[in-house]
Amino acid sequence: MARQNWGATWAGTGDAYRRLADLNINRKEYDGATEAWLCALTAFEVARRLVADDDPRRADVSAKVEDGLQRIGLCFGHEVESLQIACGDLGAFLAYYLPAGTPNSRTPAVICVSNEEETGVTLLGRLLPVLIGRGMSVLVLSHEHIANHARGGSQIVLSYCLDHLSARPDVDSSRIGIYGDGLSASLATDFAVYDRRIAAAVCDGGIWNWTRSRKSIDWMTSTDDGAERNMEWGRRSLLARLPKCPILVVAGGRGVVSVSEAIKLQSACMAERIEVDLVLPQLIRGGLCEEFDNFVSSDDRTFRWLEQKLAREPIAERVVG
Repeated sequence: MARQNWGATWAGTGDAYRRLADLNINRKEYDGATEAWLCALTAFEVARRLVADDDPRRADVSAKVEDGLQRIGLCFGHEVESLQIACGDLGAFLAYYLPAGTPNSRTPAVICVSNEEETGVTLLGRLLPVLIGRGMSVLVLSHEHIANHARGGSQIVLSYCLDHLSARPDVDSSRIGIYGDGLSASLATDFAVYDRRIAAAVCDGGIWNWTRSRKSIDWMTSTDDGAERNMEWGRRSLLARLPKCPILVVAGGRGVVSVSEAIKLQSACMAERIEVDLVLPQLIRGGLCEEFDNFVSSDDRTFRWLEQKLAREPIAERVVG
């Protein structure tokens, strides 16, 4: 019950910021309206995580996020575009494109794929507060539109998305990255291996597929899961399937990679001179001994890393802690 009450409180906070944004728009105070809308989107995301899946308020909060994404464009001058991405025989699907807002220059871009429990518009609502001012465009997709294909289909669909971005006059085709949230982190790894045009990847480093393969082999051969020879085989197999671009693994929290697995991967990659960085979780302790992932901090560190790796000129190295 306490969790539901906190969800209602955060939803009410989002509503208050939304009213403030409308008031600032009426006054033509667009900077203040933008700030208020960004605060509203963050509050709605917190509320959405706190209420139960079957709670009607969850759908109501999601609808407010979608409305906010359309209206916030009035504040900072470039609106979210709804696009139909055609993928040949695989059909077409809806995506959301947020331009960087610098029409006279070609900027980096990131393909962002939501986790398995969320839609693309929900992910964009969560990310928008950390995207403003970074000078990069994003194309946001739903996990279900990418993952629900036969083997290899997800890579083909994502290649069409990459083709779309590469053809846009406001995007630098040599500086396109990919970010996969939740199980989509595995799709991001596979795609970065498949399509070498990707310049940076926020992914699972192949751990999800490697773990499933290792467990299947152990089960079929009745071997000890902790046997050193299996670990050595697995480590070599995993490293061989890594992307050739810089990668960032978001470990812990709601992701699919545990902190211990991520640290072992980074250690093995260092020995092979493979560039792998980590974002480790910052957990917030709530009531009843519950812990919540500080998604604001994690998203900020993730997109700082992407901003650095996709910069035209190398910028000062910053710790992704």
